[in-house]
Amino acid sequence: MNMTETKQLIRVGHSPDPDDAFMFHALANDKIPTRGYRFTHELVDIETLNRRAFHGELELTAVSIHAYAYLNDVYALCPCGASMGERYGPIVVSKEAIEPDELATKKIAIPGTLTTAYLALRLRLKAEFSYVVVPFDQIPDAVLAGSYKGEQVDAGLLIHEGQLTYQDDGLQAVVDLGVWWDDETGLPLPLGANAIRKDLGWQAIEDVTRLLHQSIEYGLRNRQEALDYALSFARGLATETADEFVGMYVNDRTLDFGPQGREAVTLILRRAYEAGIVPKRVVPEFTG
Repeated sequence: MNMTETKQLIRVGHSPDPDDAFMFHALANDKIPTRGYRFTHELVDIETLNRRAFHGELELTAVSIHAYAYLNDVYALCPCGASMGERYGPIVVSKEAIEPDELATKKIAIPGTLTTAYLALRLRLKAEFSYVVVPFDQIPDAVLAGSYKGEQVDAGLLIHEGQLTYQDDGLQAVVDLGVWWDDETGLPLPLGANAIRKDLGWQAIEDVTRLLHQSIEYGLRNRQEALDYALSFARGLATETADEFVGMYVNDRTLDFGPQGREAVTLILRRAYEAGIVPKRVVPEFTG
């Protein structure tokens, strides 16, 4: 390539979390050649990324599977970059003991209405429930305090590393949505994916998807190096806990959804439509 030739800009959005940092380490730190593309990275929480995706702001972005139900006209799903729970996933926690069947009568702090965690809880409870939207990293404190900005909080829906640290905060599990989904379907719980804007054209979509796959592969092959980078996004997590968290969400299924993963995405979107949670039935479109 001629050095004076302008590289195509690919703006990447992902969460400032150890698993996403691990996944994008190679792209963010020039560990693999990107040839005709220049990548910039914007790190914000997943609910913000979901909302921004409605405007197609980023060429490549992490999205919740729930949010994708509203975005399939603009974005397609990359076959790599998935976050899936294998009998683990978002957890509802409380300060005092609550039976799972009582949750529909409680007010629950959630990390956003477009998160797959919220969708899965709606499906689990088979009902709407009262909620207050709280930044994901403030939910444990809101549950402990019993309120958030003057609103009552009886329980909290935890995503990210809160799934591993809630007991340290003095909270107890009410329901693990990953376990529930596996019992219900025998499939992994598809939480998030990387979505690429369809107007980039087939060549750029193919190239960027390949580079994303190479970045994930690099991290898995150079685990300690990628983990050292990911620890800078660990929000004070112990190294062992961050390592465990990365292992939960960056693995073989991250390299490729696989048949079960694709089936799980199709199923949760279908159930979301049948339950009246999303307005249309969406069949997921993958780039490869």
